[in-house]
Amino acid sequence: MKTNPSDKKIFTAAVTGAIHTPSMSPYLPVTADEIIADVMSVYDAGGAVAHVHVRDQQSGIPNADQETFKYIASEVKKRCDIILCTTTGGRLGEPVENRVRVVNSLSPEVASLNAGSLNFALFHVADKFHEWRHDWEKEYLLGTEDFIFPNTFYTMRKFLENFAEQGTKPEFEIYDVGMINNVSHLIQAGHVQPPVYLQFVLGILGGIPASSENLVYLLNEAQRRIGNFVWSVCAAGRQQFPMVTQALIMGGNGRVGLEDNLYLEKGVLAKNSGEQVAKIIRISRELGIEPATPEEARQILGLKGLDQVDF
Repeated sequence: MKTNPSDKKIFTAAVTGAIHTPSMSPYLPVTADEIIADVMSVYDAGGAVAHVHVRDQQSGIPNADQETFKYIASEVKKRCDIILCTTTGGRLGEPVENRVRVVNSLSPEVASLNAGSLNFALFHVADKFHEWRHDWEKEYLLGTEDFIFPNTFYTMRKFLENFAEQGTKPEFEIYDVGMINNVSHLIQAGHVQPPVYLQFVLGILGGIPASSENLVYLLNEAQRRIGNFVWSVCAAGRQQFPMVTQALIMGGNGRVGLEDNLYLEKGVLAKNSGEQVAKIIRISRELGIEPATPEEARQILGLKGLDQVDF
């Protein structure tokens, strides 16, 4: 019997991010070619979407270099039809005007859009490491004790104008419950049309903790205030697999990847994001849930298609 795409679930992997630093894992992709290889590991494992940040090729510091984005996106497109979700978060401290440039440069099918400001804190992680490959790493982490990740209503509105011009679907990153109200306002003000795509991000210091009760609360609040949406869950660190599994049971989609968690299991570093995708798909199949292909994910999310990107 043929399965309806809407019965399947979208598995995303965030492959490098702007949180972890090279000293934390030898497997964290840094160069463009390493990021491409990680995206391909996601595709080969059955993932439908890869969420992409870029980094300086030598130091590994996150940035928003447009040539690197373009190279990664075009090379991946040559090899497979995976959906690329480009970040508009960039590195912590990236000027706001730089963060949205990738939407205009690449016209991607989908890109992240952070749904509010928060104290995005990583400083507490620095004490766990005593040797650093690069001078910037410890300072980068410690600096977040006095850092606000800015996503004002003005910023969100202007970003959405760029998204609309390019036909790019926003993936709203929801770090706390107030951001659901922010998205509701953006819909009511006519800045974005439902159905919207929500990514619940759990376990960041400064955002909502990763717990079963909080996930239920977020979903219930979104149903009350937004109503028409597709949703997914990611969680920091060791809560990654438990929270994504709960999301699948509750009818949602899931995100894994080295941006969110460096480990495959306790004490075992993941060698690539594809290993995590393979694990969560194995878990999902034990629950009778099949992964969506990239093309099926495009249907579920209502994306414009790979033939309409600019890379």
